Amino acid sequence: MKRSVFILPVLVVILLVALSSMFIVDEREKKLVLRFGRVVAVHEDPGLAFKVPLIDEVVPYSDLILSRDPDPIRVTPQDQRILIVDAFARYRIEDVTKFRQAVGSGGQVSAASSLDKILDDSIREVLGSVTSNDILSVDRATLMNRIRDRTNTRADNLGLTIIDVRLKRTDLPAENQTATFARMIAERDEEAADLRARGREAQQRIQASADRTAVELRSDARREALITRGEADAERNRIFADAFGADPEFFEFYRSMTAYQTALQGGNTTMVLSPDNAFFNYLKSDTGNATSE
Repeated sequence: MKRSVFILPVLVVILLVALSSMFIVDEREKKLVLRFGRVVAVHEDPGLAFKVPLIDEVVPYSDLILSRDPDPIRVTPQDQRILIVDAFARYRIEDVTKFRQAVGSGGQVSAASSLDKILDDSIREVLGSVTSNDILSVDRATLMNRIRDRTNTRADNLGLTIIDVRLKRTDLPAENQTATFARMIAERDEEAADLRARGREAQQRIQASADRTAVELRSDARREALITRGEADAERNRIFADAFGADPEFFEFYRSMTAYQTALQGGNTTMVLSPDNAFFNYLKSDTGNATSE
């Protein structure tokens, strides 16, 4: 009986020691085993792990993707137009040993402060090398990737891996908006005036070319018309000459009829002529000969 009373407390102590030497690693975390502040083991796989009871300390760290959303900062691009930039980063603790050595017992709170400074410096460095128009444009993926890469290089000393950096908002300071908008409007008006001037110059150049082409075309057309008319008149005179030579009486008849047609048109039916006028001799002749009495 006395022996069993002695064994039972021993068993309880052994059980407590065994239980205190075991710990569980969750799939969402990594754990360090510290002995007198020095890392003696790293457990990243989920499951059951062991430590020396009462001597070793187990420190958990998250293995999830973490977010950091620092306060907006003022950035001065190349064109000296100050912008308010609000960004956030997503990161993961990649190397827990290096992370512990870098931040000590401060953990994620200390790491967040250091990461904010690294992120701010990277944003200022990258955005300070471009103009505000590049920053305010819709295509900012290249800038965000450059910021991520620079932040990732510097955050490696903390044992962190930067997965992504995003610019949530890039605005003008309230005190500069009015002046900046006025300057932007003036620049756009200047560009519009320049474009209109170029348009008018191009219009005048095209109009002058078109006018010159039209004059040349009309001149060529008139020249060809005169040539054609001259050739037609020559052909007509040749035909008349041939007709007159072949039948002088028919030619006299045709010429008289043409003269009557021209003179006796509608609204012009009254003519005052002397009795001996030869105009109607062709009609007064019995034989139709205009030369007879």
